Amino acid sequence: MGMGVLTEEQKRQWIEDGYLVLKGVLSAGEVKHLTAVIDGMDEEHRKYLSENPLDGSETEAYTGLNRLNIIEDSDIFVQLIDHPVTFPVVLELLGPFIQLSMSQAMIRPPNPDCKGFSHALHPDGGQAMQRIRVDKNSLPLQIKIQYFLTPLAASNHGNFTIVPGSHHCPFPIAQLGNAENPHNAEAVQLCVKAGDAAVFPHALWHGAATNRSNSARKTLIYCYNHHCFRAYDYREASPDLLARCTPRQRRLIGDIGEWQPGSYFYSPSDQEEVMTGHTENKT
Repeated sequence: MGMGVLTEEQKRQWIEDGYLVLKGVLSAGEVKHLTAVIDGMDEEHRKYLSENPLDGSETEAYTGLNRLNIIEDSDIFVQLIDHPVTFPVVLELLGPFIQLSMSQAMIRPPNPDCKGFSHALHPDGGQAMQRIRVDKNSLPLQIKIQYFLTPLAASNHGNFTIVPGSHHCPFPIAQLGNAENPHNAEAVQLCVKAGDAAVFPHALWHGAATNRSNSARKTLIYCYNHHCFRAYDYREASPDLLARCTPRQRRLIGDIGEWQPGSYFYSPSDQEEVMTGHTENKT
């Protein structure tokens, strides 16, 4: 696997706007298979909610699926850890001294009556990320890839929403009105096809528009950061998961060999070889 997969225009957009949309990352077969798996997860989630209602409360509208650490659930999610189309982009943007920090499945249900969920604009990483902005020539601290399993041909279909350039300056600037509303004038709703993917740093302000369509929005999110950070949705991978992974995948989910003080601040000596090589056989 080589480096330098981004075009000059993509590099410019990444630096200036803080995001990329990669077209046709997932094949039609991958989209179909992934959708079937998360539909099954959604069905189980709905069943659990129906069998475990909140005591003394009225039935609430279904707000959708939001499941973390999905790589433990199915091999199909493991395959996305170092997907052959997106992982070279991860390496170019972050470098090789990295780990997978989160894997997530999300379904935003339809609500054509306009009373549905919208996700306020925010950066990831808690309060500190709102005050940390790296230089334009610096590696990002963390990045996310959002895979779209359903097409979003028009606005207000639960679209992923970003504020271009907001990773370089304080946002929202104190002003009248609700600047964190994903429907404000600065926000851009991405219109994409099933199989496309969006890449962005955690520092970019982003959210989700209300889904006023008649169809659910289904996405997967994978996050990557440097070894000096903690993973977001797991402390350590299970032995079963590690056994199902390739050497590179195991390294990306924390298999760094014998732990020593400082292990999570310094990568193993063969890190670059494992990340950029073709070590794909399971052992």
